[in-house]
Amino acid sequence: MHSASAPAFMFKRHFLCAALLAALAAPQLPAAAAQGNKIVPPAGATPQRLLAYFNDPATDPQSLAPGARGVAVVRAQVMLDRAWFPVGEIDGLYGTNMRRAVVAFQRSRGLKPADGRLNAATWNALRADAPPVLGSVTLTDKDVAGPFTRIPADMMERAKLPALGYQSAREALAEKYHLSPSLLRELNPKARFVAGEQLVVTDVGAGAAPPPAVASLRIDKSDSVLYAQREDGTVVAAFPISLGGRSDPLEPGRLKIANEVDNPTFWYDPARIRQSKATDTKAEVPAGPNNPVGVVWLGLSKPHWGIHGTPEPSKLGRETTNGCVHLTNWDVRRLASVVKAGTVVDVQE
Repeated sequence: MHSASAPAFMFKRHFLCAALLAALAAPQLPAAAAQGNKIVPPAGATPQRLLAYFNDPATDPQSLAPGARGVAVVRAQVMLDRAWFPVGEIDGLYGTNMRRAVVAFQRSRGLKPADGRLNAATWNALRADAPPVLGSVTLTDKDVAGPFTRIPADMMERAKLPALGYQSAREALAEKYHLSPSLLRELNPKARFVAGEQLVVTDVGAGAAPPPAVASLRIDKSDSVLYAQREDGTVVAAFPISLGGRSDPLEPGRLKIANEVDNPTFWYDPARIRQSKATDTKAEVPAGPNNPVGVVWLGLSKPHWGIHGTPEPSKLGRETTNGCVHLTNWDVRRLASVVKAGTVVDVQE
């Protein structure tokens, strides 16, 4: 594995990837309608009652379809995450990323129809020996120590910072538990996010499937999904992604993983960024979870292109990139744990 101390020429070769998100939106099921609608039981429920409510399979409907929201959706999202078929942020909203995750999970388990609806057979496959989906944690000094710094929008100002860490304890905790910050707040409406405080969070680690044996990757551009496969082509994991649009397309073909860099810096070249300003200059942007390439870079055999994390997980599948393949920071770490240099990446329309 290469680290931040790797030779500068390697970073210049791979991190000129135009990784900032563009404003062009991809088709997505509407989520705005869920704003203002409570995902959790009415305000005033104690943490104990909240855990009991979320962890009760009896609350699951027999069928759940795209467009739904609520407790059952959260339950399904946590179990899909544990099974290596994550939806991106766990947010309680049954949107496009979740539908794609359900379809991939159904196909991997031979469930029919693989239509993206959570039917009885899919529920049973997800719930097999599944532990509770929510748990409680007591925040430690380390959880809330920071340092937390506001990240400026201007890339030249970002380059002046020592690191691009989290902006708040809430943001750090949401990423740790694969949650949207809004759902973390909804689960803990009175939280101050200080040491000694008890929080209700998703339990994405308990009962998680072991890392699968992965022989190759397949990027399906039509689905905005990255599939991990065995030698025989069986899908063992699937991740929601954002891809380049018409101006920066990832062309169909066969690529390979060229290298891996943990906690990378980002070499900003305004000539390669559509949103750059005339006054911008080349700069090395410091590492951190809010770095434009996130916490892990998997360089591809196509120069300047890579698979990497993103500081904006809520935008996965909703906006196009300037070229590279974006995953959530937690998913790209998982992906990096099961691939290596030389792993084939097939890009398909």
